[in-house]
Amino acid sequence: MRKIGIICLTMLMSAQMQAQNEITVYDTNTGENEVIELPEGMTENIDSLLSNWHSQKFLQVSGDCQMKDENREYTPETYTERLSMIPNVIEMPYNDVVRKFIDIYTGRLRRSVSAMLGSSNFYMPIFEEALDAYGLPLELKYLPIIESGLNPKATSRVGAAGLWQFMITTGKRYGLETTSLIDERRDPIKASYAAAHYLKDLYNIYQDWTLVIAAYNCGPGTVNKAIHRANGEKDYWKIYNYLPNETRGYVPSFIAANYVMNFYCEHNICPMEAKLPAETDTIIINKQLHFQQIADMCNVSMDEIKALNPQYRTNVIPGNQKPCILRLSHNAINSFIDAGDSIYAYKADELFTKRNIVEVSNDISSWQNSQPKRGRYVRRHGRRVWVPYKNQRATAASKRKRRGGSGGNTAYHNISGGETLSSIAKKYHTSVKHLQKINGIKGTNIRSGEKIKVK
Repeated sequence: MRKIGIICLTMLMSAQMQAQNEITVYDTNTGENEVIELPEGMTENIDSLLSNWHSQKFLQVSGDCQMKDENREYTPETYTERLSMIPNVIEMPYNDVVRKFIDIYTGRLRRSVSAMLGSSNFYMPIFEEALDAYGLPLELKYLPIIESGLNPKATSRVGAAGLWQFMITTGKRYGLETTSLIDERRDPIKASYAAAHYLKDLYNIYQDWTLVIAAYNCGPGTVNKAIHRANGEKDYWKIYNYLPNETRGYVPSFIAANYVMNFYCEHNICPMEAKLPAETDTIIINKQLHFQQIADMCNVSMDEIKALNPQYRTNVIPGNQKPCILRLSHNAINSFIDAGDSIYAYKADELFTKRNIVEVSNDISSWQNSQPKRGRYVRRHGRRVWVPYKNQRATAASKRKRRGGSGGNTAYHNISGGETLSSIAKKYHTSVKHLQKINGIKGTNIRSGEKIKVK
């Protein structure tokens, strides 16, 4: 009964989690309710962003917030007016689907929104610079909110990683390297420029930003199929029903993200305070470097180094393999420059233990002597004597010779892996006992690679 209860509870929790990952909207075209999956960046638990390592170390609740922690709802006309006030190039209309996503952000995800507002002070300038470099609308800076919740360590269920959620293949196409030591998909700067490049390429295909956003989620091939099924229509809201379930909610969630990041105060959401350094700089590393060397020589915490450099999968910067970027606060950068080459020598033997050259031992005799000897005990002159297999075979052969065993018609079989006395006896139309007798074998143990007499 207890096992059945646990199964039922697990099924109930799974059903509740699934319900949290979906919204239901009324489709005016079909007259039926439609279930839409939330983008993966919105399906995490409401405390997930706050519980991850990055947020625990560098986000804190603001002590200045005097607003009540309760959501306020408004009329459709108010939402429509506020969306029209956002300075944007991308069309952001209001409808029931958009309203559902606004309600999620301002309702059960409001604590995550508070954390993202705190992180945005650090990340948004990086996004804006990359988008501006490619001449793209700056409101695209809110795409990482629905992609990763502004968590550079985020990894999707299909393996997409980083703030902009690049797959390995797409990341490589846009210059993002992934190895055992480094994952540039998690580099906020490189990934932002790669994402801007990718968005620019998608716009050159569609010349429509809502289709670009949809294609960023599900890929251009899927969007092209939807356009074809919709008889060539190139309006997102007209191909809406031909898109995958999650992509139907992707553009509405993007609109909702723009709304909540601009009008969070109207919903009593207080931004958290970020403890990451406001001013940082970068330096190129051309040698192998360990985070501990930086921490000790530059008087900066390991936690801060990791937070500012999430692209490194271990605590090692592989600058000896290719030029790598290190981001630190201005003060730490100055200390790094002042330290010079001494920073690379500091505790190098202790921190880098991987060998480049290793010698192989040639002492075969000591190995052979250490191996267990194979053989068996035999009776000689009334005493038990251990005879290795080689001598054992010779002893058995000499005994047979003394007994007058035949020699001219003798035949042998080379034992292969997996063969048994039974299988060999069957092959040569004889018996196991006969094989044991003519070979002086007790028991049924035989070894691959040896010869056995079969007649």
